[in-house]
Amino acid sequence: MENNRDWTSQPAYIHPDYKSTRLRGPSKPLIPIPESLSELTGPAYGHDAVGPLDTDLTKNARKNGEPLGERIVVAGRVVDENDRPLPNTLIEIWQANSAGRYIHEWDQHDAPLDPNFLGAGRCVTDENGRYEFRSIKPGAYPWGNHHNAWRPNHIHFSLFGPTLATRLVTQMYFPGDPLLDLDPIYQSAPAGARERMISAFDLSLTEPEFALGYNFNIVLRGPRATPMES
Repeated sequence: MENNRDWTSQPAYIHPDYKSTRLRGPSKPLIPIPESLSELTGPAYGHDAVGPLDTDLTKNARKNGEPLGERIVVAGRVVDENDRPLPNTLIEIWQANSAGRYIHEWDQHDAPLDPNFLGAGRCVTDENGRYEFRSIKPGAYPWGNHHNAWRPNHIHFSLFGPTLATRLVTQMYFPGDPLLDLDPIYQSAPAGARERMISAFDLSLTEPEFALGYNFNIVLRGPRATPMES
């Protein structure tokens, strides 16, 4: 709801440099609609629906070899405003492959698909709110927002609480990416808050001879909340 949204942490509904928000962003005050019983109680997902390979994007779509690109480990915690862990949170991620291409019919970027990489995974946070994925570092890709527009390397995160009404979506970026200063989506979050969407290189997560590690913590509420998509 608009009145509950912390505008010091969250992006505006309409960010002029982010072209599509000028078309879809609400220009009038929002009208609260009471949540229905089905929104408060469902859908439910079973923990058995998360398979053992769902957290490993380097393996969950292999057909005839390993996916191409730089292998990474992404891990962190999901917490509330008081740093209390949020267990049993379903996290779903999706991303482009190392060439900057999604497996989606709408993605017409002239870059190769990787037959051994789906670009999607999911997991449930443990009792400490922790999660971990193995993946391939996504590539940058062009998009039609403006002339010569390129999205920075990023991974989409969707977090589900106990019901559909508690879903939140954000993006994780990588440190030192020069495209961040040019990206209207990243720039749409307020300065001082947008940096919370940048992961931190973490040597303790790095696996020798295999993958570099990045830490990305997600805060769902409060003054340190991670910016979420509208």
